[in-house]
Amino acid sequence: MPTYVVESYLADGLDAFTEARERARRAAELGAGVRYVRTTFLPGDETVLHVFEARSQEALRRAAGLAALEYERLVEAVEGSPVLTTALDATTGEDTARGR
Repeated sequence: MPTYVVESYLADGLDAFTEARERARRAAELGAGVRYVRTTFLPGDETVLHVFEARSQEALRRAAGLAALEYERLVEAVEGSPVLTTALDATTGEDTARGR
């Protein structure tokens, strides 16, 4: 299922953040094929990033509307974290990990 980021701007601090997070959770409850993942607040930028998985961008838009979740942008996102594995060369004992 695709991942999406919903970006909002808040000037009212933590209270507005708490309300926005609850609306994001509510969007997942109301939207068919929408799953809430997490919310991140960047207070220095007055920015909130809600992460969802949804069957489509349109399904997420509908769910956000039903939950009165205000946003500036809704974009598809690709998530992942680099996995570095350390492999020691059996003959030399040297680290052969890539990405270092």
